[in-house]
Amino acid sequence: MQKKSEKIILTLYLLGFLALALTIALLQPLANTPPLFGNPPDEHARYLIPQFICRYGRIPTGLEEEVRIPAYGFSYALYNVFPYIVQGYVMRFVSLFTESEIALLYTARLVNVTFGLLMAVVVYFIGKRVFQDDRFRWLFCFAVTYLPEGLFMHTYVNTDSCCMLSTAMMVYALVCVYRDGINVRNSLWMSGGIILCALSYYNAYGYIVSCILLFVMFFLQKKESGGYSYDWKKMLKYGCFIAAVVLIGIGWWFIRSYIVLDGDLLGLATREKMAIQYAVESVNPLTMQTYHSMGYTVFEMFRERYTLSGLFHSFVGAFGSMSIYGSIWLYRAYKVFFAAGIVGALLYLIRYKKRRKISGREWFFHINMLYCIFMPVFLTIYYAYTTDYQNQGRYLLPALIPLMYYMTKGIQKLSEISFRGRTFPRWLVNAGIAVCFLIIIGGAIEMVYVRALPVYLETGLVLE
Repeated sequence: MQKKSEKIILTLYLLGFLALALTIALLQPLANTPPLFGNPPDEHARYLIPQFICRYGRIPTGLEEEVRIPAYGFSYALYNVFPYIVQGYVMRFVSLFTESEIALLYTARLVNVTFGLLMAVVVYFIGKRVFQDDRFRWLFCFAVTYLPEGLFMHTYVNTDSCCMLSTAMMVYALVCVYRDGINVRNSLWMSGGIILCALSYYNAYGYIVSCILLFVMFFLQKKESGGYSYDWKKMLKYGCFIAAVVLIGIGWWFIRSYIVLDGDLLGLATREKMAIQYAVESVNPLTMQTYHSMGYTVFEMFRERYTLSGLFHSFVGAFGSMSIYGSIWLYRAYKVFFAAGIVGALLYLIRYKKRRKISGREWFFHINMLYCIFMPVFLTIYYAYTTDYQNQGRYLLPALIPLMYYMTKGIQKLSEISFRGRTFPRWLVNAGIAVCFLIIIGGAIEMVYVRALPVYLETGLVLE
């Protein structure tokens, strides 16, 4: 009976994601649609790359005028474009049967919906490994998959969707290594996650560093007689295996970039040169004003532009071109959710530390997970301050899985707190969990069907 109910919930979990994601993917406009601007951020500029691949059957170098963003002077093809490659060649296959622009756009978007569906499955695997209580396991799964902004990322042409899948794969691999030890299966999961991350999104490269650190430290063992030993033989065996798989997966791209872009492996230097040469004055690196160039401090930027508030609201959910928001109650509800999670996590840490000594390996694992949370935050604020002010919460999404793990774990531990030997009654805990599900699922439904859908229906699927 339990297995049957598990399958039913899993089916509803995945079908619910598909219903929400497909509604957005099939109805939101592509081109700018003033004054409502229901179109996703920069999709028209990103879509140039799979269109190019579909049309010519080859990957653009990023130097072609056809894929250049007119105002900014550079192309997204200079960055890692693996998701665009997949989209472009699938579009090319579909173009054998139809030349409909709508069908080709849907094809590209549905690739990302597929990435999102795969991520939802991997998140389910993670939940099974880190939560014994089914209630909190499903709360974690829904919290990750149904966060409105995270859901939105899987509905239009971008590299973020593939990146989020890669972070799920790497976290799952790290949890499996921590629990079961290193083996071929866990090595392949880690390698696959690293490959997808390296070929999709720079902001998540912190996860690759985390994988390396945790892998290297895993072979440091404490001896019963005292002191430590290091299993060099096993480390080199699996380390070389992972390195070989990763190099096969990503080597071709970076070799190509080195040749095509004159030694510029990441494309960042070429992007700077193109922006200087072609960008309009307001966004040209030589003339563009930033908070750093104007002599402001980071704290002054926060105060003047309400940066942290903007990041939070757009991390929870901001559709279109940062133009479609949920009700104020959605963001207030998520504030309560995060506050409860943080308080519970801190109380758990204090009480847990008093009960037993936390091992060095456990400390190191959690420090790495916290690093994976804070690194995207640091990079987002750094770029906003020094390069181009964009307080968009979507840049923080690589932190989503570890963040929601700690929030869910905190809420779980909050429900287990005892006062004078008495814990909360089960009905009260279940009611609290039900409220959390209401916030998560209700918030996603509100954002899609109450806030976004009327805008999409009014503007239509504008292609140009």
